Amino acid sequence: MIKLLQIKEASKRIEKYIHFTPILTSSVLNDRTGADLFFKCENFQKSGSFKIRGVTNTVLQLTEQELEKGVVTVSSGNHGAALAKAVAKLGISPKVIMPKNTPKVKVDNVIRNGGEIIWCEPNQVSRNNTLNNILQKTSSTLVHPYDDSRIIEGQGTAALELLNQISNLDMVVTPVSGGGLLTGTLCSIIGVNKDIKVYGAEPIEADDAYRSLISGYIEKNETTNTICDGLRAQIGKITFPIIKDNVNGIFTLTEEEIIISMRLIWETMKIIVEPSCSIALAAVIKNRNIFEGKRIGLILSGGNVDLKNLPW
Repeated sequence: MIKLLQIKEASKRIEKYIHFTPILTSSVLNDRTGADLFFKCENFQKSGSFKIRGVTNTVLQLTEQELEKGVVTVSSGNHGAALAKAVAKLGISPKVIMPKNTPKVKVDNVIRNGGEIIWCEPNQVSRNNTLNNILQKTSSTLVHPYDDSRIIEGQGTAALELLNQISNLDMVVTPVSGGGLLTGTLCSIIGVNKDIKVYGAEPIEADDAYRSLISGYIEKNETTNTICDGLRAQIGKITFPIIKDNVNGIFTLTEEEIIISMRLIWETMKIIVEPSCSIALAAVIKNRNIFEGKRIGLILSGGNVDLKNLPW
């Protein structure tokens, strides 16, 4: 479990390198869900997602020797772009292993921020094999996208800000993939107010976290055929035990439910969000009986969307 003090220290460490993102509300969506919704807009964050938080907290703690070796990561886009942005000022171009089906907008974001892309097949085995090959050949320093306590501390700062911005929350909902954001959120909220319930939201097409929660053991993704390209990663060895012991539940959503939610946010709030973060609203809409009458924080995790390939 990550202590609240560690997350507060991370918040101070990264504050001058990130945006303090706003909270938006929508009376239309409140009426639709029967709840008071507060959207933490990490889609407005530097590099376009919450990932810059964990990456910055990690990079700032690397030694000179670790940085001199170069850095490498695996990413479906947002983490890679955030890492590239974080180390660009140090004159470092990170190696970013990306699946071949990554949306072009996220590929461009990595390149624009100075990352070097290395392609892999769109499955966990290929990602791991490609990463291990690079680590053996180059001795590069791995900045893991989620299974690292420094990453989790940084991601937890988003929920810490949310709690400081909005009082008397009953529940918080975040997307879940590898689990860095959900784990950081859990650690922040438990440290501040254990009475606030925390839920994760996950695509049915990549529901390893949901199935792992049921079995008590890490389950592999049987498919990753989801529009939520940011939610295709495998739940982590560090993140899963914390999620298993503390989360109030994980909801699974269909592709249609996610797309409807994404369009609702675009049309009612007039902001750009990814399917991967729209899933949080989809979970609230689908489970109105749980959320109705509550004050709910939703972390909108990112806004890097290919505008030439929208799902409607």
